[in-house]
Amino acid sequence: MDPQNGDANHVDSKSTDAVSGDKKVVDAKLAHAKNVSPKVSQRRFRQMNRRELLKLTPVIALGAFAIPALREPLLKQGLRFSDWASGKLFRSGQLAPTFADSAVTPLEKFPINDYDVDDPGVIFENWTLSVSGEVQKPGEYSLSQIQALPRTRQNTRHVCVEGWDVIGRFGGTRLSEFLKLVGADATARYITVSCADDYYESLDMATALHPQTLLCYEMYDQPLTREHGAPLRLTIPTKIGYKQAKYLTELKVTRVLDRVGYWEDQGYSWFYGL
Repeated sequence: MDPQNGDANHVDSKSTDAVSGDKKVVDAKLAHAKNVSPKVSQRRFRQMNRRELLKLTPVIALGAFAIPALREPLLKQGLRFSDWASGKLFRSGQLAPTFADSAVTPLEKFPINDYDVDDPGVIFENWTLSVSGEVQKPGEYSLSQIQALPRTRQNTRHVCVEGWDVIGRFGGTRLSEFLKLVGADATARYITVSCADDYYESLDMATALHPQTLLCYEMYDQPLTREHGAPLRLTIPTKIGYKQAKYLTELKVTRVLDRVGYWEDQGYSWFYGL
């Protein structure tokens, strides 16, 4: 006899009862399982799989980023999704903030983009905006024709992708007014612009028709200077700075983009709303 454990041949009646009880529980679960519809079981299995997959998605994404060959495609897909989602959320009635004259940054403190170091060679006397594509009145439009449209003046924030922002005073006509003048087809999806310095850009139609999107020919109640894009530029306070092309020479209304934008074609976001 073991003084610690008692008689090795002795069987505890409580243990026997516990085993019997466990067997009843197992039998009950088996009986329940037989009565469960196979469709219900499959549905629960699929739901469990979806939940588990969602939990694993960040891990999978991080793992994919660790593979150099997958990194760039994933980043491009992320940008496409971001642009798509931003476009769906964009509303023409949602305005960018406007500011009092006292909040406007002085003109001399308004930064000039370092990329614009060369004079694009625009001869103001001969300048016209060439309009083509899905419009009823294609052709060449002078600055005086554009200035004859209703004038809008707004104090809005200009945000540069390099990290700085300022509040400027901009004047011009709404791009929507000009598109109405040339008889643009509003069902066309895009507006593209080309510039005297070989820059190019494109906008979705909703952004082009936004009431704060201007064909800008004035800053601080004075004609645009060369450094700021004379004689005509885009001002779009709902967008990042590189969307606001300077030195405009051509505008096209189109359903297809042959090229997206100078920076976008190098991997930057196309929509880039603020």
